[in-house]
Amino acid sequence: MPAEAIRSLSGSGPPNTDKPFFTFFGNLAMSNAAPVEPHVMNTYGRLPIALSHGHGCRVWDVNGKEYLDALGGIAVNTLGHAHPKLVPALQQQIAQLIHTSNYYYTPNAERLAAMLCERSGLDKVFFCSSGLEANEAALKLARKFGHDKGIERPEIVVYEKAFHGRSIATLSATGNEKVQKGFGPLVEGFIRVPLNDIEALKAATEGNKNVTAVFFETIQGEGGVNPMRIEYLKQVRELCTQKDWLLMIDEVQCGMGRTGKWFAHQWAGIQPDVMPLAKGLGSGVPIGAVVAGPKAANIFQPGNHGTTFGGNPLAMRAGVETIRIMEEDGLLANTERVGSFLSGTLRERLSGLDGVVEVRGQGLMIGIELAKPCGALVGQCAEAGLLISVTADNVVRLLPPLIINEAEADELVAILVPLIKTFLAEQA
Repeated sequence: MPAEAIRSLSGSGPPNTDKPFFTFFGNLAMSNAAPVEPHVMNTYGRLPIALSHGHGCRVWDVNGKEYLDALGGIAVNTLGHAHPKLVPALQQQIAQLIHTSNYYYTPNAERLAAMLCERSGLDKVFFCSSGLEANEAALKLARKFGHDKGIERPEIVVYEKAFHGRSIATLSATGNEKVQKGFGPLVEGFIRVPLNDIEALKAATEGNKNVTAVFFETIQGEGGVNPMRIEYLKQVRELCTQKDWLLMIDEVQCGMGRTGKWFAHQWAGIQPDVMPLAKGLGSGVPIGAVVAGPKAANIFQPGNHGTTFGGNPLAMRAGVETIRIMEEDGLLANTERVGSFLSGTLRERLSGLDGVVEVRGQGLMIGIELAKPCGALVGQCAEAGLLISVTADNVVRLLPPLIINEAEADELVAILVPLIKTFLAEQA
C-alpha cells in the first residue's frame, strides 16, 4: 500500500478536527483539561488522555500529542495500529457481513479454528468474545468433565496471584482479594496453591477425588508478570495425566505470539487439554476462543454453552488475518529478537540500581519489579510520551505490539529508565 494511503488510514500527526470524536472532546483539545464522562459508569481509573488515532507502535491524543505505545491495548494490538494489511481486510469484511447468529455457519470460523488447532496441536475450538468468556467456558468444561465422571461437586486447582476475569466464577478463580472484595459469596469449588511448587500441589489435592482440573496462566499478567518454570509445567502435565485431570492453561494474555512462540506453554514442550485465548487473537477486534484437546473437545454438546457474538464474521476475519499477517511478517521471530534485546537492555541499564528487584518475562511480555508501589510511573510515562501499565502495585508491565523494532525499543528504554531512576531516588 502506498505511503499516502497508509497515512490516510491512520494519520501521522494531530487528528482531523472534522471528526465527530474531536468535536465531542473539542473543549479538551482547546484547554488540555481531563475528559468528562457524566454518563459513563466510574469503573476505571483512567488517565486524563483521550486517544484519537494511531499508526504502527504510536498513537496520538485529541490534542495532537504523540505517544509510543508500550502497552498495546494490554496485549491486544498484536499488529499495532492501522496495520496496512489488516485495515483493508476488515473494511472489506464490514462491507460484506458483520454479524449473523450462531444459527448459521460462518466459513471463516472453521478456517480460524483449523489455524489454531494446527498451531497448538489440539483438536477443536469454541469461539466467544473475550478472555473472561473463554475462561468461564473452561471452568464449565472442567465441571462438566467431572459430572460426566460421576463427581457431584467438582473442584478445580487455581493459583495465588492468578487473574482470570471479573465474572463471579472467574473472579472466584482469581487470586486477588482486592478485586474480590464486595462481591461475595464467591463460587465454591476452587483449591488455591502457590506457583512453581509441585509438592504443594500434591499436598493440596492428596486423596481428593473431586479434583477435575488444574487451571493457571503460563505467565501471570495481572499478578505481576510471574512465569511458571518449565520444569514445573512438565511436572503438572505429568500429574494431570496420571490423575486424569484436565490441564487448563490460560493463554489469554501470554498467548498468540507474545513470548516468541504461538503459545507460552510451548517453551516447555507440553500440551494442555484446554486453552483459553483472547486479546491478541483479533488485533483489537473483540474475540475469545477455547481450544481443546481430545480429552475435552467433545464435552460440550448443543445446549451446554453458547454466546451471541462468538464466532461472528468480523471477529473470525480478524483472527484469520492476524495469524496470516503474523506469519507473513515473521512476527514470532521479531518478538523473540526484539523482546530479548529490550529485556537485556533494561537489565543492563537498571543493573545494581537500589529499588529494582527484577526484570522478568519472555518475549514482549516484560515486568520490572520495584521494591515499592510505583503506580505514579504510569502518569509520568504518559507525560513523557510513553504508554505503560503498572500491575500488582509494584511491577511496571510492558506489552508493546509485536511489530516493535529495536529502534523503538531503544526509544522506550530512553524514556522509561530515567523516569524509574528519578522515581526511586525521590521515593527513597
